[in-house]
Amino acid sequence: MANPKLNLYFFCIISILFNFVPGIKAAQQGQEQPYVGVNIGTDVSNFLAPADLVAFLQLQKITHVRLYDADVNILKALAKTKIRVIISVPNNQLIAIGSSNTTAASWIGRNVAAFHPETLIIAISVGDEVLTTIPSSAPVLMPAIESLYSALVAANLHTEIKVSTPCAASIVLDPFPPSQAFFNQSLSPVMSQLLQFLSRTKSPMMMNLYPYYVFMQNNGVVPLDNSLFKPLTPAKEMIDPNTLLHYTNVLDAMIDSVYFSMKNLNVTDVVILVTETGWPSKGDSKEPYATTDNADTYNSNLIKHVFDRSGTPLHPEITSSAYFYELFNEDLRSPPVSEANWGLFYGNSTPVYLLHVSGSGTFLANDTTNQTYCIAADGIDTKTLQAALDWACGPGRANCSEIQPGESCYQPNNVKSHASYAFDSYYQKEGRAGGSCDFKGVAMITTTDPSYGSCIFPGSKKVSNTTSQQVVNSTQASGAVTIRFSSLHGTRLNDFHNEGFRMILAGVTFCLFYSLFLP
Repeated sequence: MANPKLNLYFFCIISILFNFVPGIKAAQQGQEQPYVGVNIGTDVSNFLAPADLVAFLQLQKITHVRLYDADVNILKALAKTKIRVIISVPNNQLIAIGSSNTTAASWIGRNVAAFHPETLIIAISVGDEVLTTIPSSAPVLMPAIESLYSALVAANLHTEIKVSTPCAASIVLDPFPPSQAFFNQSLSPVMSQLLQFLSRTKSPMMMNLYPYYVFMQNNGVVPLDNSLFKPLTPAKEMIDPNTLLHYTNVLDAMIDSVYFSMKNLNVTDVVILVTETGWPSKGDSKEPYATTDNADTYNSNLIKHVFDRSGTPLHPEITSSAYFYELFNEDLRSPPVSEANWGLFYGNSTPVYLLHVSGSGTFLANDTTNQTYCIAADGIDTKTLQAALDWACGPGRANCSEIQPGESCYQPNNVKSHASYAFDSYYQKEGRAGGSCDFKGVAMITTTDPSYGSCIFPGSKKVSNTTSQQVVNSTQASGAVTIRFSSLHGTRLNDFHNEGFRMILAGVTFCLFYSLFLP
């Protein structure tokens, strides 16, 4: 005869597993770690060759990029790299794609199916700020999006590749307090269609959000510290009087204003992806806050903020990923001066400034890794380099023993090679202090290790002398976060699994006691 207590016990266990396992599956499918990527503009003198560009991205540990088109050569170079790519439909192609399903299918075949999955294309951004920059094209925006999506469905790629369109922050009116925000009503028909599409296809709402412009356009009403993610006293936090939510930075307020605007159109299940954000490092007299210090502060704090995974006051459970605008300074851009100075790096791949993000490894020329070097700049005449080399090895007291005849860095025996070693020796000796890699303009900082063969540069020797245990201890002591630039399921999912195991164990124990104590 069956034991009723045993039957009840197994029924209880099955119920727990039945309810818990789908939760694991949902977490695996829907929970991504937030990441930081970069936009790659190409209005750059001597833009890197595609293979060199990809090598640079890998060196900098950049795993997410957004292209403003679908450059065939770059997509080929990205193959088998695990770098995830958003490709774009330029605005001038919208009408053709929005007017013809055949043209849309051809575009997908030529720019997506031909490369994916060897090149990991994760999304298509259709146009850029179409609704505000070329409103005359608004009627073809949704037809273009729908046609491209249909072509993805036909190619069986629609579950892997999302389709959306980047929108400017100006589509949101009355953005602060966020709870009062709403989309420009003249755009409501298109926005309703767009949001319904994004909800149906589980695609993100792409937004270009710049606290820099909010700060500049509000004439001191928005404090600089709030715009730069700087720590605030409670008195300086921005408070939404309708929700009593406290905002410690402008970007969170901008994101929540979009969420409230979507809610006004009865859409609450679309996640925001910040496709552009950043801060210029240089401007003219009308842009006094476009400085390297402010750019460094904003971008460094943005990285920390994203990987802190604290979400926004309205949605603490959702942290938006973000793409820096941009990887390189686009020196060919038209005025104002700031337009050419949004990059993290110059076109020759040297950093504009060193980000301050403890614990982030070698990502984006981080200044805590001891992995920056000083080398001779390109295009400098031999006589000028020789004078700088003589100073470094003489009055500068750099250790130049390794570039003497017969030593490991003597070959190749030329001024530029010897100068690079001497410059790096001086730079490292001075603790990489500001101005120690200049030599009257003939030197430059690089994050690429210039060592070769048996010639090990001083910067590399300094890194190799630091034990892994010391690095771990120093990171722990600083309380710094460890940043992983990946969209794969990671820490959060593991935490979920660990917590889930404890939940199952507690449930099993409860079932056991419950069944034992029944009469």
